[in-house]
Amino acid sequence: MEQLTSFLPILLMIAVVYLFMIRPQMKRQKDEKKFAEELKRGDRVITKSGLHGKILDLNDTTVILESGAGKLKFERSALSLELTKKLNEPAKVEKKK
Repeated sequence: MEQLTSFLPILLMIAVVYLFMIRPQMKRQKDEKKFAEELKRGDRVITKSGLHGKILDLNDTTVILESGAGKLKFERSALSLELTKKLNEPAKVEKKK
């Protein structure tokens, strides 16, 4: 019984690290993979560097975007899930009192 109580803090630390660090990272990776698989022509996206564009063509690893600068080729991994979600959210209208 005494050996179990000496290992309890170590086991507790491992559980905390898993719950607060490893599990959220795995969920984020899963969401980004799903986002990359669901992309289609005509979607409006934002890259991680901040470039706004519309998807013209998709390949296995690359995306061709149309922006104000013309047609640009990016890796799929360069597209930002968080920024694209914000772009495609319906605009919230504030009521005036």
